Amino acid sequence: MGRLEGKVCLITGAARGQGAEEAKLFAREGGLVWMVDVLDEQGEALAGEIGATYRHLDVTSERDWEAIVDEIRLTAGSLQVLVNNAGVFPLNRMVTTSVEEYQRTMDINALGVFLGMKTCAPPLIESGNGSIVNISSVAGMRASVGSFAYGASKWAVRGMTKTAAVELARKGVRVNSIHPGVIETPMVADVPNVDKVAGRAPLGRSADAAEVASLALYLASDESSYSTGAEFVVDGGLSAL
Repeated sequence: MGRLEGKVCLITGAARGQGAEEAKLFAREGGLVWMVDVLDEQGEALAGEIGATYRHLDVTSERDWEAIVDEIRLTAGSLQVLVNNAGVFPLNRMVTTSVEEYQRTMDINALGVFLGMKTCAPPLIESGNGSIVNISSVAGMRASVGSFAYGASKWAVRGMTKTAAVELARKGVRVNSIHPGVIETPMVADVPNVDKVAGRAPLGRSADAAEVASLALYLASDESSYSTGAEFVVDGGLSAL
């Protein structure tokens, strides 16, 4: 039996990168995976490969969130796991960050997480054993020089996670955050000197997205039944420096 056997799992930003690895792993572990993204061609192709369900969803749209939750309730009957993975990573220091870029980053990285938790909370509560996994970043644990808006959004995710964990704990829903360091995904492929940054980590390398997915699996499963409101760092020791 898989570690997520029979659990209905909703993963945002699931068409590529960390979200795609989470979708593949969750499906292998028996999860009934619903993938959402705005990269429809990639998302539909992957869903077909792993036996998941794909839907277009803009994480900044409350209407989109309500529609996917209504469909899941109607067709699957329940929801046990939400992974808020979708995000963007703009590179700009504070003085060169425009209001428009800052707002877009906060909308996708922070508002999207809020809407996901708010909209999915009722079915997660109804399940009696729900888990929310919010993907933050080491940029939500320390200064993020050169990516000001991104850092602000990831600190927001960290704070929302803790508050949501307290609010939902007695209702049977756990909420935790994952804080990846340098992960090999398309989102950081064009980041200057990314290999140099990864090399500064005590482990001396970047991580594969599958390594983050493994942690997400643990937090989604019943194995982490006494963990809530916590930060789980997967950065090769970078934040320990």
